[in-house]
Amino acid sequence: MYDWNDLKAFLAVAETGSTLSAAQTLRVSQTTVARRIAALEEATGVSLFERRQAGYALTPVGEAMVASAVAVREAADRFGEAAGARSRDTAGTVSLTTMEIFAVTVLPPILRDLRAAHPGIHIHLDTSDEPRDLGAGAADIALRSSKQPAGAGLVGRRIADNPWTLYCSRDYADLHGIPHSREQLATHPFIGGGGGVWEPYQAWLRQYGLEESVVMKYDSASGLLAGVRAGMGLTILPAFLADREPDLIRCIPPKAEDTTGLWLLTHERLRRVPRIRIVLDFLAASLGRLARD
Repeated sequence: MYDWNDLKAFLAVAETGSTLSAAQTLRVSQTTVARRIAALEEATGVSLFERRQAGYALTPVGEAMVASAVAVREAADRFGEAAGARSRDTAGTVSLTTMEIFAVTVLPPILRDLRAAHPGIHIHLDTSDEPRDLGAGAADIALRSSKQPAGAGLVGRRIADNPWTLYCSRDYADLHGIPHSREQLATHPFIGGGGGVWEPYQAWLRQYGLEESVVMKYDSASGLLAGVRAGMGLTILPAFLADREPDLIRCIPPKAEDTTGLWLLTHERLRRVPRIRIVLDFLAASLGRLARD
């Protein structure tokens, strides 16, 4: 079996008429070209060139093989062009939208590993609490916590259950105890706010007459996390990440109607774009492992 580099040497000599010119074209030594021609002749069992003082001249067999060699080169060029196009498709920017609390907790190590595995992909991370319209192109991929994602043309998968429920810090629990029923909640301070989560959170507080128990409000869900870590009081957090915080304790079990899912979504028109597919599959695998731990 011949080496592709031997065939390239054959074509270069056939087209230039000498091993010296072929060596300059291929950017190798003249000795290397001569060695490759000899290797190709040995592999095929035919004499391709007549060695003359003025240079190399094709034999009749060599002339007959030029067209086939050119066809091989053209096929190799087409392969390279296709591979290059594929490489360009698997590189570029992918916009990922999610709540800030996920962006600053579970995602950084996952995105670090994604970068190491696929350095040609650049992530633009949008941490708005308001859901972006994937159908309108506001983002390529969304990581959302919801009961059922809303939006035309969305496709994706449910990564894990993700109920939002009450947490406190271990230090807070040591000082003030842990409320184990909704009746005990009125004796504890609450941290409120949380940006996009505040509306359902406030409705929950109102349902149990606890609105007056809110002692501080944050503009983001990551603020809720910072406040509860500091021992300021109780707050509602997504279980997918809060259960993995070693300094936090779940106070009460969530109600069935409070359970949401963690969803990884894109729009159907993007699902087969190579770089989008790579990021989707990588995030799904990494978040899935977290869910199983």
